[in-house]
Amino acid sequence: MSLVTKTASLQQVADELLQSYGPASDSADFFDFDAVVIDATKAKALVTAADLGALVTALLACRLKPVAFRGQLVGDAEAALALGLVMTAPEVARSKPAPEPKKTAAAPVEVIREVVTEVIREVVREVPSPAVPTLVIDKPVRSGQKVYARGTDLVVLAMVNQGGEVVADGNIHVYAPLRGKAMAGASGNANARIFSTCLEPELISIAGVYRTSENALPPDIQGKAAQVRLSDDGQEKLLFEALAT
Repeated sequence: MSLVTKTASLQQVADELLQSYGPASDSADFFDFDAVVIDATKAKALVTAADLGALVTALLACRLKPVAFRGQLVGDAEAALALGLVMTAPEVARSKPAPEPKKTAAAPVEVIREVVTEVIREVVREVPSPAVPTLVIDKPVRSGQKVYARGTDLVVLAMVNQGGEVVADGNIHVYAPLRGKAMAGASGNANARIFSTCLEPELISIAGVYRTSENALPPDIQGKAAQVRLSDDGQEKLLFEALAT
């Protein structure tokens, strides 16, 4: 799991995390000590070691386990190492595959054997894993309740009340007012989407990129049928789009 922050003020991020998932919040047991990579590569300034320490403390209080830091840190890597973090590079360089040796006509039997082997390996890779059935909920999700569709999509046919949470590794469909928290792509699927016939959420999140009700939605989205997705321009912004009814 990655925590992507676009601000160098990690203290602010720590405060928001504690408010939503800290011991005193309604979602204190939401996480189960999942490993987290702190990604500050999109921050426009250097991250201070003090702020990084505050964020690590907040993550631990939210039942998360920070394991690595990606971004620009004031000083050297010793500050991150002192917090038990590993410094990781912004991008992992991928080596180009070595060119395949040219086959000669001197050994036609050996050429045929190689072709058959490659075809068999390709067929094995294309065999799909068993699909996980979509989780369908036909009762209201009340305050304090949490529904998690692990490895699949979630369909809710009733209201998600304030204080209720719906989470899915895939897409989330709410065919009623969505007034609680909705988190799609919980395992990192950036292509996941959230749909609702009445979008009034406390919190919306896709693949860790979130927005709270403190930032009011546009009038043509608030309380209307809409979908939420991540932008495909590499900026990881939440896009809210009205749906025709």
